[in-house]
Amino acid sequence: MPDHQLRLTAGGLTCLATLLSNVTAQAIWDALPLQGRANRWGDEIYFAIPVELDEDNAQAQVQVGDLAYWPPGNALCIFFGPTPASQADEPRAASPVNVFARIEGHVPPFSTVQHGAAVQLERA
Repeated sequence: MPDHQLRLTAGGLTCLATLLSNVTAQAIWDALPLQGRANRWGDEIYFAIPVELDEDNAQAQVQVGDLAYWPPGNALCIFFGPTPASQADEPRAASPVNVFARIEGHVPPFSTVQHGAAVQLERA
């Protein structure tokens, strides 16, 4: 799956992400395209998606540019900086998430994406 790329569009920003090789990545790939409206939690954008998965090597601490699935909320998460759960500058999820992709290169300034903005994830 690492050669599979996604196009992420949020507000007026677009970037590419590469899928990791795990069960969550395959399930997300199979469900594409996905779209929703941005919710913000610190420097995280999330929105509900029609995918139901259990934890898959889930972790609370993630990296800037990680795309993850949050099992309790059936939500897709985009991490671009600290969240209210962070202990320093690292992104930290509210509870463990399944990281399934990473943004390639420079992470766009997602802090400009407003609550309610359209977000779309599709095959690149």
